[in-house]
Amino acid sequence: MSGDGDTAAITQAVPTGWRARLNLRPRFSRVRGSALAIAQITAAATAAWAFAHYVIGHPAPLLAATVTISSLGLVRDARPKRVLETVIGMIVGIVVAEAFVVVVGPGWWQLALALGVTLLVARFLSPYPPFAIMAGIQASIVMSLPASQPFARVIDGIVGGVAALIVTALIPRNPRREEARDGHAVFAAADSAARTIVQALRRGDPIRAARGLEKARGIAPRIDDWRASLDSGLAVAGFSPWLRPQRAELRRHHAVLQAMDYATRNLRVVARRAAYLCEDGARRPVPADILAELMRGAALVGESLDDISLQPAAREAVAAVASRLDPARVLPGATLGEQNLLTALRPLAVDLLTATGMTSADARAVLPRV
Repeated sequence: MSGDGDTAAITQAVPTGWRARLNLRPRFSRVRGSALAIAQITAAATAAWAFAHYVIGHPAPLLAATVTISSLGLVRDARPKRVLETVIGMIVGIVVAEAFVVVVGPGWWQLALALGVTLLVARFLSPYPPFAIMAGIQASIVMSLPASQPFARVIDGIVGGVAALIVTALIPRNPRREEARDGHAVFAAADSAARTIVQALRRGDPIRAARGLEKARGIAPRIDDWRASLDSGLAVAGFSPWLRPQRAELRRHHAVLQAMDYATRNLRVVARRAAYLCEDGARRPVPADILAELMRGAALVGESLDDISLQPAAREAVAAVASRLDPARVLPGATLGEQNLLTALRPLAVDLLTATGMTSADARAVLPRV
């Protein structure tokens, strides 16, 4: 954790204006990240439309395609449960609107009545707000299009929903890629925050300490992203026969996530105490070095997401630091604030050890008694 690296992280130029607008890298990154989802949606929507048109004989099975596209989407959460909820919501809207078309016919006031009833029914059935919105959209489509055979569009919606569920199982989105990217983002954010805190302690810099605390607080949304992609990945891996071998690895990553959730919370405690200490402008290289060593072990934990063989090395690196975390020995005669900072590093070390696969009891046993 060199000072130059930290300075670069703080003073890195951010492109603005026309340079930001002409930067094609994030655009290509979006396309690359959504390529499999686009292929999945295209295959499912085409298959649903073709089945409804050529097999069932519907002349314009628009809803077979729209239900498929809307239920799959390009969102992060591709769990079969979420897909099924969206499908049910849209079919509810189609059924209610079809009933109004059959009973009272099309028209502006019929649209208003059908839309209101659809939204009321949808909100009654599900607390998930997009459920009601999807139902309302499909109801509006049904009320606006010319009617063919009664309830033919309900069949199209069911065909689209079935196609979405089948393609979720047979052409699944790779859960490992996205969740691993989110996991590495958590470790990178934690490392960036720790670097700033380390430099603040080494220089007695209150501005850097405040910046480190700000960075530590900013890790929480990345934890949420990782949890969402992991939960989605576990659900898809349990539903798709092709991805079931990945479930054990996804569960291991989930255990790392739980430990890192606690670790980043404790890193915020460390950051707050460091910010308080740095107000006097005194240099504190000893706690800075200990935090730097701990985060080098955390970096190995992050690398072990891709290579489980690195897990023992990560455990040894963190344990070597944790075994020395006795404030009275590390900083004899330290102030109460310094002792509190070193004490705050103990639960952080325990959380990092549990991230390497140790039980909480074994991880706490590594710490010296105080």
